[in-house]
Amino acid sequence: MTTRPLEGKTVIDLTTALSGPYATLLLAGLGARVIKVENPTRGGDTSRNNSPYVTEGGLSLSRTSDDDMSVSMMLRGRGKESIALNLKDPEHRDVLLDLIKSADIVVDNYSAGVTKRLGIDYETVRPLNPKIVYTSISGFGATGDHGDRKAMDTIVQALSGVMTTAGEPGEPPVRFGLPVGDLVAPLFAVIGTLSAVLQAEHTGEGQHVDVSMLGALTSLVACEPFDALESVGFPLRTGAYVPRLAPFGTFRAIDGWFAVTAPTDQFSASVLKAIGRSDLLGGAEFGSRDARVANADRLHGLIAGWAAERTLNEAMASLSAHGAPAAPVRSTAEAVRDPDVQQRGEVVPLVHPKFGHFDGLYGSGLPVVFSGKPSDLSGPAPKLGEHTDAILRELGYDEERIASLRLERVG
Repeated sequence: MTTRPLEGKTVIDLTTALSGPYATLLLAGLGARVIKVENPTRGGDTSRNNSPYVTEGGLSLSRTSDDDMSVSMMLRGRGKESIALNLKDPEHRDVLLDLIKSADIVVDNYSAGVTKRLGIDYETVRPLNPKIVYTSISGFGATGDHGDRKAMDTIVQALSGVMTTAGEPGEPPVRFGLPVGDLVAPLFAVIGTLSAVLQAEHTGEGQHVDVSMLGALTSLVACEPFDALESVGFPLRTGAYVPRLAPFGTFRAIDGWFAVTAPTDQFSASVLKAIGRSDLLGGAEFGSRDARVANADRLHGLIAGWAAERTLNEAMASLSAHGAPAAPVRSTAEAVRDPDVQQRGEVVPLVHPKFGHFDGLYGSGLPVVFSGKPSDLSGPAPKLGEHTDAILRELGYDEERIASLRLERVG
């Protein structure tokens, strides 16, 4: 197979920051041509101004030359072309509409109502291209009256309830270090987009795909029946352990941490053997799942006491030898250097378009391995407006019109 799944599809990318650009990054990895529309009067995508930057001499907290590029843009802009358009200018908006006429997908992550005010919303562009799939990612969705509520990741985490699922009882809410609100919504957006594209190929009719950051994250919170669990006595927040799945949690060795996940009879038996407590197998306290849940504090205490007297390597060696489901808790630096993850292209080196790759600088790949032509997110991100003239020529614009638009700051 010589093509990738979305080769031949064109995506018009109206996104900025993280949630939208991550969705279009995935589409680019699947083989689509992604044309990123950036406002030159505002310096393009806001990610271009996120410190740190890759410079000729390496990472820097501030720019040192026009060739410098933020790590954020190097990651999120890969595999995309950049055209500079100020969509508040009618001439520039007409360029966008010309692009949409021959595109397959549009993705935006404006606040609800902005595309309508700009005259580029789905209802406006649909007559130009009835087959277009128009995907909108917003904080609270396109329906309802949300006023000017701001949808930053932490705001969405706070509203979704996810902050109260981690940490110790009675302690302050825990913000996830990974921006899960910004990253979950684009996953659902890509699922919805591809589903709508398949339907459009059968029916000839596109549609508007509306994904909310709050709804996407809250739907995942609802995958666990927290209300029901609390009603029968299980606390919502359990810190390092999960009593209802005992033994289950993270434990501290002399020189590091490890995780154990052993809720079944077979797995829990392997843990008891690993910690030298085979005498407890089949006993009244730990012989069944219900018994282990009832005595979770003691069981977790036994494992914690055993771990505290061993190095991480010693603990892992014993757990592994007995077939217990366990793993060391890695740092992020260790995790992205996993050779299997890198070999599968799930994490890839980031490459600056001029300065190349600096050791230790990695970005997300496409975590899907195809038996056909592999996905590719290894190419560099574009400079702001780098492909403007070439894209305008593809639209059939003559040099006079291109020069006129350039004077109007289209590049």
